[in-house]
Amino acid sequence: MQMKRQFPRWRSIKPLLGWTWPRFSKHDKKLDRCITVGDIRSLARKRVPKAVFDYVDGGANEEVSISRTRRAFARVEFRPLILRDVSSVDLSTTILGERSALPIIFAPTGYTRMMHYQGEFAVASVAFKQDLVYSLSTMGTVSIEELANAIPDVRRWFQLYMWSDRVRSLEMINRAKSAGFSALILTVDTAVPGQHDRDVRNGLTIPPKIGLRTFLNMSTKVKWWFNLLTTPPLKFATVQSEGLSPAEAASKVFDSSVDFEDIAWLQSIWSGPIIVKGVQSVEDAVKLAKLGVDAIVISNHGGRQLDRGTVPLELLPEIAAAVGGKMQVFLDGGIMSGGDVLAAIGLGADAVLIGRAYLYGAMAAGEKGVEKVISIMTKEIASTLALNGATSVDAFTSKFVRLRDHE
Repeated sequence: MQMKRQFPRWRSIKPLLGWTWPRFSKHDKKLDRCITVGDIRSLARKRVPKAVFDYVDGGANEEVSISRTRRAFARVEFRPLILRDVSSVDLSTTILGERSALPIIFAPTGYTRMMHYQGEFAVASVAFKQDLVYSLSTMGTVSIEELANAIPDVRRWFQLYMWSDRVRSLEMINRAKSAGFSALILTVDTAVPGQHDRDVRNGLTIPPKIGLRTFLNMSTKVKWWFNLLTTPPLKFATVQSEGLSPAEAASKVFDSSVDFEDIAWLQSIWSGPIIVKGVQSVEDAVKLAKLGVDAIVISNHGGRQLDRGTVPLELLPEIAAAVGGKMQVFLDGGIMSGGDVLAAIGLGADAVLIGRAYLYGAMAAGEKGVEKVISIMTKEIASTLALNGATSVDAFTSKFVRLRDHE
């Protein structure tokens, strides 16, 4: 029997169409089309000046550390269990005694208003709405008090670079305490500023100077420049450094004499948790555990300080085995997906810090862009847990993940 043909009808055709009539609105359709953090990175590149994008995207010297970090995540192999009930998964975890909706902490990043005029406010707002921790950098472009007043209920940590002038350091610590910051992050991998070749070639300064090359680039990034020029001047909230390169500004803050004795000094003046960021050896991790710090961050500063240094993910299992239970262990560097987050958790981290990922979101679309990054990672964490046969972040252990010898 042959099928009878008929003239096509609109009610039959409409459900098959993958498009709709255009709607004129302020909705960011390009952001909507992003399905990975890599997509958001590509969108960010199109929306901000080259010097700004390169500052976020680049690293020290030849950027070998960045490449090695990403290759390490490519070596991750998940080892799923089957026939488990994963109809409900719990993405939350405990970070320094408090429950967090995700095992993700917003890392401290400098110059954030350079990426988007809302800067730290946009990121902290997302942290509050998503029940996550936000970390404000010493090199931030809003002050301790401005951040606390704008988003008073966000769980917030303050990141400290120890100044040569300890009186100045004490002043900032006391301001953070008064403004309700609950933990202190001491960054220790910046004895001297790293050399960022991309920034040198781009002539990047804070605030950006409008030279001929910048002016030509300006014509294609009108919205970014308009926001910059019609909002309060871009400057460091704690460092007077107008017209300096990022490296020159950093050199005014970093103290190359910081040592383990400074940990005891911090503990004597700060009653809350202390996190040491920039740990790159088992030896130092063990020493910090003996000193009683509350957490460490295994980090090579996103590959922005010492090029060809350690790869945090490769170092993580050994450090976690040496100090696990004595303090929490966080991982920083190269986290670009929910799968990356769980890889770190399975290899021994209690949580991860993200920096570049959310800055790509900020450059792409401000607060909405940061929200999109977290939305993408949330979905990826949930699906990766379920596909591995795990029902919670806390239950995702080393039995689910390993690093392959080669990729």
